[in-house]
Amino acid sequence: MKQSISLILAFVFTLSLSAQIKMTVNAKQVGAEIQPDMYGVFFEDINFGADGGIYAELIKNRSFEFEHPFVGWTPFGDVVIKSTDPCFDKNPNYVRISGKGLRTFSGLENTGFKGIGIKKDAEYRLSFYARAEEGKTIKLKLEIVNSNNDPIAVKNIDISGAEWSNHTTTLTANSTDAHCKFRLMVENWGYIEMDHISLFPVDTWKGRENGLRKDLVQALYDLTPGVFRFPGGCIVEGNTVESRYQWKNSVGPVENRPLNINRWNYTFKHKFFPDYYQTYGLGFYEYFLLSEDLGAEPLPVLNCGLACQYESKELVALEDLEPYIQDALDLIEFANGNTSTKWGKLRAEMGHPAPFNLKYLAIGNEQWGEIYVERLQRFIDVLGKKHPEIELIGSSGPQPDGKDFEYLWPKMKKLNVALVDEHYYRSPEWFLKNAGRYDSYDRNGPKVFAGEYAAHPQNRANNFEGAIAEAAFMTGLERNADVVKLATYAPLFAHIEAWQWRPDMIWFDNLECVRTPNYFVQQMYGTHSGTNILSISADNLDLKGQDGIYASSAIDKNKTEVIVKVVNTNAESKELTLSVEGLKKGLKSNLAQITMLQSNDLQVENTLDNPLNIIPQNFTETVTGNTMKLKLAKNSFYVIRFKY
Repeated sequence: MKQSISLILAFVFTLSLSAQIKMTVNAKQVGAEIQPDMYGVFFEDINFGADGGIYAELIKNRSFEFEHPFVGWTPFGDVVIKSTDPCFDKNPNYVRISGKGLRTFSGLENTGFKGIGIKKDAEYRLSFYARAEEGKTIKLKLEIVNSNNDPIAVKNIDISGAEWSNHTTTLTANSTDAHCKFRLMVENWGYIEMDHISLFPVDTWKGRENGLRKDLVQALYDLTPGVFRFPGGCIVEGNTVESRYQWKNSVGPVENRPLNINRWNYTFKHKFFPDYYQTYGLGFYEYFLLSEDLGAEPLPVLNCGLACQYESKELVALEDLEPYIQDALDLIEFANGNTSTKWGKLRAEMGHPAPFNLKYLAIGNEQWGEIYVERLQRFIDVLGKKHPEIELIGSSGPQPDGKDFEYLWPKMKKLNVALVDEHYYRSPEWFLKNAGRYDSYDRNGPKVFAGEYAAHPQNRANNFEGAIAEAAFMTGLERNADVVKLATYAPLFAHIEAWQWRPDMIWFDNLECVRTPNYFVQQMYGTHSGTNILSISADNLDLKGQDGIYASSAIDKNKTEVIVKVVNTNAESKELTLSVEGLKKGLKSNLAQITMLQSNDLQVENTLDNPLNIIPQNFTETVTGNTMKLKLAKNSFYVIRFKY
């Protein structure tokens, strides 16, 4: 009996020890610099992320240039597509509407992107180009119609003149509806020809006319991103060389930017969206401007002469690669050149005389093999000589391991690229096991850009299981800041009614958006990154997943803070004793500022109906001397800040 009691007491004592963790931060051991642009965002036009998403245009197929020019539109009465004597040479299609008088009407209805989201009392700017039958004044009736087919905004205007001219008016809605339509009618006899029929909320981000959706940009701004990668992704490659993203088509007057099919139109057969195109209204100028607004370094990606290698073997011969290299040179001039240069002058004409100060440029997305290396070599030979100030980024292929990865990394070192772009979409278990991934990387080779990554739970949901796995993995990114220079979660946006890929950081419908648990993990890292890594250790734990505990530490010399990030992936709580040693003058405050993200249920998600299921909680804990005690809840991520 006595022996049994002794065994029980020993077992309880062992449990008690395993539930207690003692960590020590050594502020004397200041390590590598954490780049101010380390944590950022990656944008790709997937899941209707651009047209129908962050780009605030509400009209689908505004210039009638889709393969079937009435996609998005329902014509009624006498309505035809024409292209002779067009308003815009790169978008030659326009519509002719012949009025039959008040009895029957002729006109168009547009359904937008899964409906048009309209808010009560908000103003909406309608603009279009038109010319009327000579000698006639055409009476137009403009309506926003709700999901019950009731007009909630109406405006009547008269159009005359046989030459193309621009017209603008404003409509104000009397109610809110996420699934409205726009309707245009000719009310008298005679015809009118119209092009680029566009409807924007007046209240866009910073009030810009060719603007971005305010709530979605605000969500990005709140991340305080350091770098902004665009425009893709596989969009850059295209399923054919012809359908690749060409940045020069995305600048200049928005009305004359040619349409391009979106490769996510047809890639996922179970999520087929034949009406998914790129108008380029959100183009490279807007991407650079958004980077500037966010305070993030722009990181454009350019095609290297290869179509998507998953879906095509099409490539540009080495001897024909010069135009692609020239595109890269011209992009640098567009971003950084003075206003006396061709492309710097265009930037100024578009409204930004000052340079955008581009310093990063990626050549290729997820390319692999010898055909990629030999093409990348051509870019490096030219760009390295003409623009040594630009940090060039190469690819390690689409996987975080395997033969392509093993082949490419030595090649990237030999080519002396500044960074190597690694992508990993893996299970939460993979992320938990790989917190030490970069501990053994070559400190003298190219730096790592974790350009696309996300934990994929079994059901691919944006649940807390994936988020906490990412939080744990990112302690390894931070701990290895001398190797990992940049990191961006992917993908960024997804329309709730038109998505093809998940998980995604931010979900939205036509009126609202939802910030996922994954979003808040990124935000907690991005807003509390620090300036240098610090040494952190624990008794009997490696802080890379042993006993389910992960941690990293940094100092922020600008904010005079010591920052500790701790993740507890266990299904039970742990008692933490955390000490900060080595500060010359000790801690400034006897309170530690703490932000916590936690859930008892790993499967929980944030939704439109319940957007605040998982959000960060802020509180303080008392510090005695240089030590703080904290109970780490199960399934939790903490950012702990000490003022010094």
